[in-house]
Amino acid sequence: MASPMLNKVEYTIDGAHGKPIVFDVTLPATESSGVVVFCHGFKGFKDWGHFNLVAEEFVSKGFTFIKLNFSHNGTSVESPMDFVDLEAFSNNNYSKELDDLGMVLDWVEKEVHNQVYLVGHSRGGGIAILKAAEDDRIRKLVTWAAVDDFESRFPQDLERFKREGVVFIPNARTNQNMPLNYQFVENYYANEARLNIRQRITEIDIPYMIIHGTADEAVSIDCATSLHGSCEGSTIRCIEGAGHTFGATHPLEQDQLPEAAQEVVNLSIDFFKGNRAI
Repeated sequence: MASPMLNKVEYTIDGAHGKPIVFDVTLPATESSGVVVFCHGFKGFKDWGHFNLVAEEFVSKGFTFIKLNFSHNGTSVESPMDFVDLEAFSNNNYSKELDDLGMVLDWVEKEVHNQVYLVGHSRGGGIAILKAAEDDRIRKLVTWAAVDDFESRFPQDLERFKREGVVFIPNARTNQNMPLNYQFVENYYANEARLNIRQRITEIDIPYMIIHGTADEAVSIDCATSLHGSCEGSTIRCIEGAGHTFGATHPLEQDQLPEAAQEVVNLSIDFFKGNRAI
């Protein structure tokens, strides 16, 4: 079980695209071993499910832990765990998320002055891969259940999407139909050289660990194999029987990490500390 939360402070900074970025910073009791920046996935947010327990685990092992809400993820400064700004959600895209992450890294460079490690879950894993390829401030990378390509996850009927200008994504947890405007697709193709995970991952030359559940119902384990095959020197760890969120739900009705999530966190911490087995 994780140690009690230590010195957690929430910050809000101006984003590059008209919406603020909210993130929290949790500091260890002793000198930090490095800064871990965490990126949530699609229909996610920084305080989803077990993410605060994840932060506690990293902090208990000496890391500073930062997790952000992407500026257009649909939450707001006042309601960081509720999708109250569906207009922002509809205008989100991969470029905005990459730029948001860059601005948080700028803040870390200015305010924290320590080596940076990056973790991303699901779609956030794809964003983390792209940022690691373009930003040499990142020393190590870990992805959890990451996608290996963005284009293949577009709605199948792109012609209808373009004609109608919007598609609605059901959120089973909140019973919301969350709008996504066609600009999402247009932005990808306008910036494909920056956003093509399968191409950009070949440029990563830092230590990289890929972690994926063998029973992932949302992002196939084949994606992990693809990422590993495309990134020379990467390490892959498969969690037997684990699903997309490694046993976690929102809200999390327990005060400790699920077994699979604990294994994921332990692997990540050991990797960042340099204690991984090859």
